[in-house]
Amino acid sequence: MKVVIAGSSGLIGTALVAALRRDEHEVARLVRRRAAGPDEFTWDPVRAELDERALRGADAVVNLCGASIGRRRWNGSFKQELRDSRITPTDVLAAAVVKASVPTLLNASGVHFYGGDTGDRVVDETSPAGSGFLATLCRDWEAATRPAANAGVRTVLLRSAVVLSGHGGLLSMLHPLYSLGLGGRLGSGRQYTPWISLADEIGAIVFALRTDTLAGPLNVVGPAPVTNAEFSRALGRSVRRPTPLVVPAFALRALIGEFAQEAILRGPRAIPTALEEAGYEFQHPTIGAALAATAGRPGDDR
Repeated sequence: MKVVIAGSSGLIGTALVAALRRDEHEVARLVRRRAAGPDEFTWDPVRAELDERALRGADAVVNLCGASIGRRRWNGSFKQELRDSRITPTDVLAAAVVKASVPTLLNASGVHFYGGDTGDRVVDETSPAGSGFLATLCRDWEAATRPAANAGVRTVLLRSAVVLSGHGGLLSMLHPLYSLGLGGRLGSGRQYTPWISLADEIGAIVFALRTDTLAGPLNVVGPAPVTNAEFSRALGRSVRRPTPLVVPAFALRALIGEFAQEAILRGPRAIPTALEEAGYEFQHPTIGAALAATAGRPGDDR
């Protein structure tokens, strides 16, 4: 395949580029600076400018663009940045794949599409959108792909969970604390913490590229949901440290603000129904196995 990737410099994008090239696929990267190599093509989504050569002969476009939701405390301007960094590039790419007759578009989204107030209720791709800023963001982000889907482009919406990796992301912040024995549950600990290993995140994306029957929402989450308390204990086991602490919900709200309420103290109990029904086999089916993999150790079946 020839796969064009937007957002290729982040944790997921870097790993996806490497995986596709290992399998001898051709990868073209969309970059917002001057192109520095034959595999790079400059684009400016704000101005809706895209080098048309990038999409010539492409079998698929993968859009992973989006500012990190936890980069800083939320306020009005940052929340607008979160929207603009997702919806504007998606608008441009949805139009571009139609114009260039690219048959497949994989577009990032988030498992917080379902909101955080689902409690113990299991949600899958048939469940409706939830409430709150993140749910609305994901809904509008996905809606920006509709021109492509309406034109007959196979469009897959990658509703990803928190990606676990030993080389960045959430664990790069948590590992030092847990290694010092400073880990513990957040708030009540009863809220769910959706997760997926980096290997399965990339595996699921490649699987979706190759599986023509997949279209629409796709929960890219581990198949065994855990609560925050279970996640905390599993992370403690992975670094061989106890997890005695509790961070009260009020302290998190005071320290982090709205992000804490939306993404830390609430979370959906999401399962990957569409992936599993299509035949995807998880490399790391449990939180223990996923965390062990980040440390380069044999799997933990818990």
